[in-house]
This record gives sequence, structure tokens and C-alpha cells, in this order.
Amino acid sequence: MKISIGRLVNFHGIRGEVKVLSDSDFAEDRFSPGNSVEVGGTSYTIDSYRKHKNFHMLKFEGVGNINEVEHLKGSDVLQETEAVELPLDEGEFHYKDIIGLDVLLEGTLESIGKVSDIFETGANDVWVVDGSKQYMIPYIEDVVKDIDLESGHIIIHPMEGLLD
Repeated sequence: MKISIGRLVNFHGIRGEVKVLSDSDFAEDRFSPGNSVEVGGTSYTIDSYRKHKNFHMLKFEGVGNINEVEHLKGSDVLQETEAVELPLDEGEFHYKDIIGLDVLLEGTLESIGKVSDIFETGANDVWVVDGSKQYMIPYIEDVVKDIDLESGHIIIHPMEGLLD
């Protein structure tokens, strides 16, 4: 299964280097030279990778000119889910595993919605939960009490004002 790991948003120079805005929680691993990605229905092998500001700069093998990749602007960058081995520590999860989970309130187990997106803030991730309204739930120990991937839910203890 292929997942989106970013979007090709622009180019750098005339030699075919592309700027990618990452959707991946393991961008450095996924964009390592030698890894394959699919952009615009074509498979490419990454020849070089570097970070520049908020962008991930990729050069594909066999691409030497901007004209060869110009038509890819705005395309998703896809990769096989298992293409890169990404070991996780305890309490770490892949974004793809969290997005779509039902969020339940501790005690009542009332559903407030499903996780639709994840933002990295530096200090901790913030989960966007879509329900009767949109909630921003910080992924911190005081709030997130249990994540059960098998049952497909997350139990939270909302801090005062979090769901207002």
C-alpha cells in the first residue's frame, strides 16, 4: 500500500532538484538516497537529499534538467508503507496508525470524533479531531490516556477548557 509522504511544491535551480513539503513523521528516513518514491504515476529513485528551510530537497537518479520534472509540480510524493524500516520506541506511533482512530472521553467513553490530521508543534504533536466540531488535542501524557490500535480508539482525559 502506498502512502503520501509529501507534496512536490517547487524546484530549485535548473538541474532538476525538487522541493518537497513533507507529510511524513520520518522524512529523513523516507527521503534517504536509494529509496524509491512515486510522483505523478512515475517511479523515481532518490539520488540525493538535503533539508533547506522547511523543505526537503530531492534529486532523482537520471533527472538532470528541470524540464524533466516540471510537470510534477503539485503532485503527491508516494512511497510503499513498508519501503523503509522505521523502528518505534514505546509510546510512538506512525501518523497513518493514529489518523482515523475514534477519540473517546475517559469515564463515559463518549466519542467526540475521529483524528483527521496531525500537526508537529515542536514541543508535542497536536491531533485534529473532527466531530460535532473540530478539536485540537495535544499528544501529552496528561491528556492522552490510552491508544488501542486493535480496537481503533484513543481515550483522553480533557484538561479544563480543551473541548470548549
